[in-house]
Amino acid sequence: MNCFFPEGVCSKQILFDIKDGIVLNVNFVGGCEGNLQGVSRLVEGMSVSRVIKTLEGITCGKRGTSCPDQLATALQRVGEL
Repeated sequence: MNCFFPEGVCSKQILFDIKDGIVLNVNFVGGCEGNLQGVSRLVEGMSVSRVIKTLEGITCGKRGTSCPDQLATALQRVGEL
């Protein structure tokens, strides 16, 4: 299980697994519960690259980032390890 601490958003933590390049078990701690459950279910089973491409750059108001964008960031960072 990977753990990421997002910045600039309401979520306090993003937990997720990656197996064979596929995103699994995404769970946001904090934030807009219904929306984030939706995001988690929609990305389940998608490739890491597809999730990054789909979510990267989404903003929430004037924040310059969002919980989905932070998930893309988390996936990029895991890929850099």
